[in-house]
Formats: sequence, structure tokens, C-alpha cells
Amino acid sequence: MMQKPTLSQRLAAEAFGTCLLLATVIGSGIMGERLAGGNEAIALLGNTLPTGAILVVLITMLGPISGAHFNPAVTAVFLIKRDLSNGEAAAYVAAQVAGAMLGVLAAHAMFDLPLHQLSMKARGGFSQGFSEWVATLGLISTILLTLRFKPGTVATSVGLYITAAYWFTASTSFANPAVTLARAFSDTFAGINLANVPLFVVAQLAGAVTALGLVRAMTGPEPQPEPVLTEA
Repeated sequence: MMQKPTLSQRLAAEAFGTCLLLATVIGSGIMGERLAGGNEAIALLGNTLPTGAILVVLITMLGPISGAHFNPAVTAVFLIKRDLSNGEAAAYVAAQVAGAMLGVLAAHAMFDLPLHQLSMKARGGFSQGFSEWVATLGLISTILLTLRFKPGTVATSVGLYITAAYWFTASTSFANPAVTLARAFSDTFAGINLANVPLFVVAQLAGAVTALGLVRAMTGPEPQPEPVLTEA
């Protein structure tokens, strides 16, 4: 049985996982657009399926190490739940952002693009912000409810949720502040203008907090672990 991972091991898992996630999001967006012949629906499908698939893989393999957050909104919820300390949460977010930026660079390098870019793709307005609130509300609800009632399905449920949310939200479901920031530095299919990042991040964090309140309202207090009795 694996010993409880150290904080360094958990941070490495968060950085590595977020790096692979962004390499997939950006790389599949580039590949999808190149092969779609101008058909944006095909390009989006080519971006969607790899993203959902890699989430299943990443959560399955790294969940036992770090919890597989890869997302500051998820980390914020577990901080509010007191499953992480302030210092642990801050370190998680730093690892996620660093990993996300490395993932963008890796995708650019794989497709022989300039490493340093700024996206020109505008994603502003109420509908985009509301979409991100909805997307993150659904994602956090999926995570919390499957963890509580059917933990063995978390990876599959999250992957399927994001696959669906790419298509039912106008914003294509970023639902992740680290992903949002990193995508601003890729002027490719999956990019977002840096000026639109604050709108997305605020909406995502609001959606995460709303989801936590909704889940608590629907399910009540979480069961506490049984105390370990020791002989006197």
C-alpha cells in the first residue's frame, strides 16, 4: 500500500497533470483546426474528444497522489471544505499555473509554432461569463457528488462532463482558472484574449462556490470518519 504522498510529490503530480492537460487542449485544437478544412464544428470535435479522454487518464493515474485537481477552482473548494490548508492550496495553485504554462509551450513546440504568443480570440460578454459560471458549477457538482456517492466513477464522470460541456456552453467550458490563463498565451484555436481572462476567472470561482453551496443543500453534512478506538 502506498504511503501518504508528501507535499512535494503532490505538487509534482499537479504540475505534471496540468501540463499534460494543457498540451492536450492546445495540441488537439491545433491539430483539429489543421485537419478540419475550415469546418469549425469538426475542429471543435477534434478538440473536445481528446480533452475529455485525457481527463479520465490523468485523474485515474494521478488522483491517488494529489487528488488530481489540476484546477484552482477545485483547489479553492477543497480549501473551503478544510481538506487543504492555506499553504497547501496556494502551493497547489502555483503548481497548476506553472504546469499549465509548460503545457502550452510543449504544444507550440510539438507543432513547430512560436513558443511565446498572445491570443487574439475575443471571448467577452455576459453570455461567455455566464457560460463559465454554468460550466464550473456543473464540473464542481460532478466532482463533489461522485466523490461522495460513487468515488470510483470520478475520472469517467469528469471526462464525460467536460466532453458534454464543450458543446452545451457558449464558452466551450474552460471551467478552470489555470487553463484560462494559460490559453491566453496561445494564439491558436483554443486561445482566449488576455483581456477576457478576468471575466472567466471570476465566473469560474463564483460557479465553484455556488456548486459547493448547492451540493451541501442537497446532501447535508458530509459523514465524519469513525473515531479510531485504542486500548487504554
